[in-house]
Amino acid sequence: MSESASQSAVPGTAAAQAATGPSEALTTPAGALDGESHPHAGFWSLVVGSVGVVYGDIGTSPLYAFREALAPARADNILLVEEVLGTASLILWALFLIVTVKYVAILLRMDNNGEGGILSLMALARKALGGSRIVLTLGLLGAALFYGDAIITPAISVLSAVEGLKLVTPAFENSVLPITVSIIVALFLVQSRGTSRVAAFFGPVMVVWFLALAAAALPHVVANPGVFAALNPWYAVHYLLGHGTGALVALGAVFLAVTGAEALFADLGHFGRKPIQIAWIGLVFPALALNYLGQTALVLEKPDTSDPFYQLVPEWGLLPMVILATLATVTASQAVITGAFSLSRQAIQLGLLPRLEIRHTSESHSGQIYLPQINTLLLLGVVALAVLFRTSSALASAYGIAVTGTMLLTASMTYLVMWKMWRWSPLASAAVMLPFIVIEFLFLLSNLLKVFEGGYVPLILAGGLIILMWTWVRGVTILFNKTRKTDVPILELVGMLEKSPPHHVRGTAVFLTSDPEIAPAALLHNLKHNKVLHEKNVILTVETVDTPRSNEADKIRIEPIGPHFYKVVMKFGFMETPNIPKTLTLLRRQGFKFDIMATSFFLSRRSIRPAAHSGMPLWQDRIFITLAKNANDATDFFQIPTGRVVEVGTQVTV
Repeated sequence: MSESASQSAVPGTAAAQAATGPSEALTTPAGALDGESHPHAGFWSLVVGSVGVVYGDIGTSPLYAFREALAPARADNILLVEEVLGTASLILWALFLIVTVKYVAILLRMDNNGEGGILSLMALARKALGGSRIVLTLGLLGAALFYGDAIITPAISVLSAVEGLKLVTPAFENSVLPITVSIIVALFLVQSRGTSRVAAFFGPVMVVWFLALAAAALPHVVANPGVFAALNPWYAVHYLLGHGTGALVALGAVFLAVTGAEALFADLGHFGRKPIQIAWIGLVFPALALNYLGQTALVLEKPDTSDPFYQLVPEWGLLPMVILATLATVTASQAVITGAFSLSRQAIQLGLLPRLEIRHTSESHSGQIYLPQINTLLLLGVVALAVLFRTSSALASAYGIAVTGTMLLTASMTYLVMWKMWRWSPLASAAVMLPFIVIEFLFLLSNLLKVFEGGYVPLILAGGLIILMWTWVRGVTILFNKTRKTDVPILELVGMLEKSPPHHVRGTAVFLTSDPEIAPAALLHNLKHNKVLHEKNVILTVETVDTPRSNEADKIRIEPIGPHFYKVVMKFGFMETPNIPKTLTLLRRQGFKFDIMATSFFLSRRSIRPAAHSGMPLWQDRIFITLAKNANDATDFFQIPTGRVVEVGTQVTV
């Protein structure tokens, strides 16, 4: 762990969090968030791109959502018309209320300087409340649940697509799992190459997919136009009220139809509000609604239909549909993997995780990143789930808890932002958000009924991740508090050096520290052992602000604190990648001469040991030390040339 630290958005971690990480610089300029600043062709390319990335997950839900939602009604071996229409009605109204109203109409307007996602919303809510630990806890839980979603989505999506091969010929029965694992492994192996080349393929593939969804369903809907009765919410209400606990079980499966809605908000900065809205209203929602109505018509005609999605297409179109579904599920998986990379970078910047290696995979699009450690962990998790559960139906029970939990937390924080930041009255905010909170709570309750059938998976994953993140936050705070006991105020040290100056050498020395008021340990060690001082000494603090990108005019400021000392503060947004040498050149505009070839960067490398008596149990100490050891080197993280770095070793207990 290095002495350098970023002022994290997490209370108490400001000082000891050794420079949390990178950023998500967007391909979309800040002024183009509504798509209005793009030329006409560029706007429509954003629409197509959003179809591929934003709607990949929700777009593959018809593969299994309607089938699983009908399962409770089939349990009695008698499938009534009201049950089929009620299930379809529940799905259609869930799509309308949760996706169209909550996300498309409300949450897309709740951006944090153009950025979306649960951690971005957490930063907004904490800012509105002046820094709340409750909101921090909600953010931790939401992030942990999203990682659960990122592991389950590729497994269930690819499994559900490949399972269509069994309908082509029973000979594929034993090949489904090996083919699924092969596709998953190949998908994760190509992540290191970046998504820039594949991204252009995603949008058109998903456009064809949604058109195919509508085309496959259209003949069945035309043959039985009575299925439009499912648009009447009475069927949904009647189903819920007339089926007792069975309806609650069905709700858990119905929710599978809206999984992926979080991507609408999370990818706001990539495409802008209007392209995402137009893609949903103009293509995605109509295609999904038509496909669910088509499956409804097919089941009404043939109640014993085992797989209503694939049986929508004629026999000659089955293999092409399986191939297209596989491509679509790979796209959906790619979208959620990319989301996990982006979320990890935000978590690092906010001080919730240690620094991890982040590679930029595109010279023109800085938002395209690759995190090797996260990629490896996701691959192992996805393959383990696919092998353990073997079928998409078995995995369906595990899917809902992660998504419903994240959505419920998002709705809760949205209420806080409406109330505190938008200045709405508590009653007005509640009138808008309480219905969604109630609906999503019911969905969560219905999914919790499946805990022992697979729902334990996201709970275990989330619990483990929360322990890791909370351990990091707590450990960083303890470490900071312990090191402060031996701190020397920088102004006091500067005064002492003026009275008794050491030998001066040419050049500039940059000392990274988390607290600009305290003399960095590396400076004290340099004076103690080398007994020299550079002509110019910069006490540098890197801060992470609560906005995705820092204000350019306020990115760096300098303050002389003595004849040879300067205090410099750099500010980076939680979506930016800190680059210290590049940002230091901005000081030339303020009259400070900076030459990288005549500059040395001093870092303090800490060796951390567990303490018998500390603020955490011994097992948590060991977790923190392991996380710190695996953190990315500060030199790489801040993009400092390795030949300009001097490291000073210290030992500290935690």
